[in-house]
Amino acid sequence: MIEKMKKVKSILISQPKPEGKSPYAAIELKHKLKIDYRPFMHVEEISAQEFREQRISILNHDAVIFTSKNAMDHYFGMMEKLRLRIPDFTKYFCVSEAIAHYLQNFITYRKRKIFTGEQTLASLIPIMQKHKDSKFLFPCSDVLKKQMNKSLEESGLEYTKAQMYKVACSDLSDLNDVKYDVLVFFSPTGIKSLLENFPEFVQGETRLAVFGPTTIKSVEDNGLRVDIAAPNKKAPSMSMALDQYVKEANKRRR
Repeated sequence: MIEKMKKVKSILISQPKPEGKSPYAAIELKHKLKIDYRPFMHVEEISAQEFREQRISILNHDAVIFTSKNAMDHYFGMMEKLRLRIPDFTKYFCVSEAIAHYLQNFITYRKRKIFTGEQTLASLIPIMQKHKDSKFLFPCSDVLKKQMNKSLEESGLEYTKAQMYKVACSDLSDLNDVKYDVLVFFSPTGIKSLLENFPEFVQGETRLAVFGPTTIKSVEDNGLRVDIAAPNKKAPSMSMALDQYVKEANKRRR
């Protein structure tokens, strides 16, 4: 309830600090807050042997789906570990222009077939369906491999999820005596990391800002309280949800 809101003075975002301009920097300035960034998880390589245990032949696929720079790094890294030559005929489907341009680190960009979506995998599906005879490889983490993607499942396309790397909880022991008014989470892995690092964590007056239904479910399944949920009807992004909450909370507590 609004009546129970305490003033927000500090926020910890469980991700790396954004590069360039960030809406969180504007919130920090606008509301005179302290906003810190700390990744609660990190990415680790898997060995060539671990990949082979999946019994997936990379060269049996003539198209690759990239949803992140991490996936791209580890896909080309695995090709090197397996001593495989990158076929010239491979088609690349990237969820954004930024990820597509990142391909320049690995291939001669102008000579390849590259297709881009509009920030989401769902936006790529119609483009991929124009290549329905292709066999798609989807490099991903162990977390993403376990998750079902409705858009892909219903696309009718032939695709294989291939774990190329894994997501691990970071060591947060140095935060043991540090308190924040709001903790911000974007994935169930972040909640897992919180509870692995601090098994005696008691939420109390700490507010949890949580993005997405799967993360919200993870919070609730662990007996914790969601105080700020995004996206919602008034706030499609986490930055907007935080801005609205802090404005209301701090207005009433001055």
